[in-house]
Amino acid sequence: MSKNWTDRDVPDQTGRVAVVTGANTGLGFDTAKALADHGASVVLAVRDVEKGKQAASRFGPGADVSVVELDLASLASVRDVSAQLHDTLPKIDLLINNAGVMYPPRQTTRDGFELQFGTNHLGHFALTGRLLDLLLPVAGSRVVTVASTAHRIRAAIHFDDLQWERSYDRVAAYGQAKLANLMFAYELQRRLAPHGTTASIAAHPGVARTELMRNAPAVLRGLFSVVAPLFTQSSAQGALPTLRAATDPAALGGQYYGPDGLGGSRGRPAVVTSSSQSYDVALQRRLWAVSEELTGVGFPV
Repeated sequence: MSKNWTDRDVPDQTGRVAVVTGANTGLGFDTAKALADHGASVVLAVRDVEKGKQAASRFGPGADVSVVELDLASLASVRDVSAQLHDTLPKIDLLINNAGVMYPPRQTTRDGFELQFGTNHLGHFALTGRLLDLLLPVAGSRVVTVASTAHRIRAAIHFDDLQWERSYDRVAAYGQAKLANLMFAYELQRRLAPHGTTASIAAHPGVARTELMRNAPAVLRGLFSVVAPLFTQSSAQGALPTLRAATDPAALGGQYYGPDGLGGSRGRPAVVTSSSQSYDVALQRRLWAVSEELTGVGFPV
């Protein structure tokens, strides 16, 4: 594959089934559309079904696309959509854990988890665990989890206060959630490796121009609007690391894809490295055990 990898390098996806969370807008939409444009059957797993249907109407003629309701801030919704997909899909080739929230005021999910940790990490942890049996029999199947450069910003797994009940810092809480995404992806790959069929790969979009910044503090939004042209890239470009992780035949389980330029903020998708603490196996396993306990979801690996 070319070093200057673009969506034109996506191989033919005919016959493959992809489930993409948060696919009605931004990175998720661009990821899902590129997969459909290359022949995949794509399921848009979205919180707002009407917005999902509007997004589906923007796909090319003949695209095989469907919409299901998924609220990652509700373990009941995760359970329900998993049951629905088991009833309707014979298999899953690609599970793209893309949806997320960034920098909201402190809120909790329906299950009482801090919103960013509960949605970005625990929701996807539970979804993956419930759908993994549809991936494991499929040679070449992949779980791609979308992380962020924010996993380096004031980020740690606060096992003594995972839900930020004592005090809340929206930036640090987002950093924790994105660090958890990476730790989950790496530990999942370690558990999948003996099966030899399914790979877990992580990706990040750099600094892409999406709706995620809407909850950022006013000073950050103002700064972003001023300097955005210098270090950001479009949503379509931001989706390329995810697409490469999902479709490049040379991609390997346990790798992390992101932009190759300007400190990882923009550029062509390439294999990159994450923070040293993200590779801490003991922390990964501890987080996994806590996530299983909190969600009540075990993995068939």
